[in-house]
Amino acid sequence: MDIVIIGAGALGAYFGSRFHEGGANVTFLVREGRAKQLKTKGIKVASPKGDYRIDNPKYVTDVTEISHADLVLVCVKGYHVQGTINDLKSLTENGAYVLPILNGIEHVSMLQDQLGKDSVLGGLSFIIATLNEDGHVIHSSDFDNLIFGPLEPTQTTICKELDELLKKTNISGNNTDAILTELWKKYMFINAFSGITTATNLSIGPIRKEAETIRIVDMLLHEMQTLAKAYKVKITEEDVEEAKNKLRGLPDEATSSMHQDLRKGMTLEVDHLHGGAIRLAKAVGVEMPYTETIYGVIKPFENA
Repeated sequence: MDIVIIGAGALGAYFGSRFHEGGANVTFLVREGRAKQLKTKGIKVASPKGDYRIDNPKYVTDVTEISHADLVLVCVKGYHVQGTINDLKSLTENGAYVLPILNGIEHVSMLQDQLGKDSVLGGLSFIIATLNEDGHVIHSSDFDNLIFGPLEPTQTTICKELDELLKKTNISGNNTDAILTELWKKYMFINAFSGITTATNLSIGPIRKEAETIRIVDMLLHEMQTLAKAYKVKITEEDVEEAKNKLRGLPDEATSSMHQDLRKGMTLEVDHLHGGAIRLAKAVGVEMPYTETIYGVIKPFENA
């Protein structure tokens, strides 16, 4: 399978490396700065699931250098999605499918509107990873779940092909026919996890010790459950409890990518995630006071 990775940050570099390890032809479409880093440093993954390195990764800075792609994995932050549209149009016009594994929901309809519904798959991931000063991946969790599935009947074959590729890797993959529900479940989880860790500037351990603080997490989860219902997606109480169990099971030092970005003084995805939920809520008349509060607390640091 010919795979293009857009966004060779921790997420893109990790999954791109694992696809390469499984025998895929992987090309990283990157900016000039990241290209220089890949040229001099290569790609290295340090992971509980096994280290891996690509000394001479295949990368380009211009989409016209890519003659063919079966699948494009979009791993950029939410605020960079619009900037990928021209590249994605070029690739999809040549037959590629697009698999965005961003957090959130708004980007799905935006990509469908601009690329066509048949071109956009549903996808998400559960992983805790970051880049070190050399641009190498530090995968600090023992999970790397990649969940994907068709949003249109025409996408069944490419999803099966990706599933076959994943069997040759040690990625924990899941090809599901209920990808829209899975997207909302992840959105619910990440809004609570990223919201509380970033707003408090704490990892999950100290947050779990305070009943008053962890209660906010519970309220955020239930607000997202209500919002999903308004969009005709059923999130059960069992799903909410599963999200709580994931938070309970994380190491004390675990934190969200948004909180990691706050610590690094980088731009935050708060408008894409929490702002997006608020916009979706207003469109259907749903009240989300806890989400609005978290959004308001984090917003001043958005462009830190």
